[in-house]
Amino acid sequence: MPEPSHRRRMLVLAICCMSLLIVSLDNTVLNVALPSVQRDLHATTSGLQWTIDGYTLVLASLLMLSGSTADRIGRKKVFMAGLTVFTVGSVLCSLAPSLELLIVFRMLQAVGGSMLNPVAMSIITNTFTDPRERARAIGVWGAVVGLSMAAGPLVGGVLVDSVGWRSIFWVNLPVGLAALLLTLRFVPESRAPKARRPDPVGQVLVIALFGSLTYAIIEAPASGAAAVAPFAAVALVALVGLLRYEPRRAEPLIDLRFFRSAPFTGATVIAICAFAALGGFLFLSTLYLQNVRGLDALHAGLWMLPMALPTFVCAPLSGRLLGTLGPRVPLLIAGTAMTASGLLFALFEAETSDVTLLIGYVLFGVGFGFVNAPITNTAVSGMPRAQAGVAAAVASTSRQLGQTLGVAVVGALLASGIGTSSYASAFVHAARPGWSVLTLCGFAVLVLGLLTSGRWARRTAERAAERLRVAEIREVSVGAAERG
Repeated sequence: MPEPSHRRRMLVLAICCMSLLIVSLDNTVLNVALPSVQRDLHATTSGLQWTIDGYTLVLASLLMLSGSTADRIGRKKVFMAGLTVFTVGSVLCSLAPSLELLIVFRMLQAVGGSMLNPVAMSIITNTFTDPRERARAIGVWGAVVGLSMAAGPLVGGVLVDSVGWRSIFWVNLPVGLAALLLTLRFVPESRAPKARRPDPVGQVLVIALFGSLTYAIIEAPASGAAAVAPFAAVALVALVGLLRYEPRRAEPLIDLRFFRSAPFTGATVIAICAFAALGGFLFLSTLYLQNVRGLDALHAGLWMLPMALPTFVCAPLSGRLLGTLGPRVPLLIAGTAMTASGLLFALFEAETSDVTLLIGYVLFGVGFGFVNAPITNTAVSGMPRAQAGVAAAVASTSRQLGQTLGVAVVGALLASGIGTSSYASAFVHAARPGWSVLTLCGFAVLVLGLLTSGRWARRTAERAAERLRVAEIREVSVGAAERG
């Protein structure tokens, strides 16, 4: 296949970024609308958690399936299907008459969303073959997350205050339709040279693990430990099942051989920690600004700009540093800034002062802006191009799983801390354990960034990639012999 021209590569990148924009914008816009949804649909704290986590949970459960399916039947086909389902799901969300149906339609959105980000990253990986050019493209990709953070709270605030929370889902319609038409015209079809077979058992185990674990965390404060213990047990059994079953398959849903690479393993855990911090940060900040300070949605969105703008500015800078210096420097900056932000809230109750609140938001925005590009690049770099979809899907799954766990854990700690007390008076004290968790997440990014980006780590990545290539050649040779 001839190398696409620079102009066409840039166009493909723009189309892929459009898909990321609607998925990321959907989350940031919804966070600003949570208090309005809570009042209109009479939702509890756990109900709000499910509005976020129902979406991220389905995403996390299906991303690897979508990545391997795209490698098998064609990335363009799966990408277009994802855009269609996501857009239809957005329309249904805007019409939801109850909280339960809103959660269901959010899950339908997530089915479409699962076909977008990992497949788009795989398209980018196969379009930008030069490592330095790919790193810069991923930096642009990361900047889109920052753009969604900057635009989401403002767009959401304007729409919620002027039209109502249902209008936030209308934003996805023009972007989704434009991306669909442009994909049909300009994105080339691609697939892995060797089709991967489905892994239904592995898929069921992943859904059981993520779903049971999330349910146990969210519902524990209201239902008690005894009531959620069976779900925790199911999660444990599913985890053991995955670890025992997947290595025995020739083409597993989760190729555990990837984790022999220290940078890949580090990127996976860093993604979980960083996005757990993001999910918890947005959840606590939105509820505090509107339910405690009494701000309307627009002014709450304006208060989120000191976090969003640094993310937008730092993401492409992270991509350039990544292309020239490697992942260590961006990860150390990210971990340091996120840890400092968490400490301000956990130890000094930063939200009670405008100055410290502003500093805490800026620090978190800087940290999150630097973390995204090295996660993505490390996940796909060095892997055989035929495995690009699966490797990118593991990284995307880690992000969504992290955000799911962040909202679940922080929301559960908040609900336990408030109890039957007055919401506004108890919030700051009740939120401190949640901020402590976010501090630990930032510190984990710092430590893992240091440990998994040195020479030893790179050697493990080279060995893992070589073993994957040898195994791939062997599997192709065996398949050819069987057909012969």
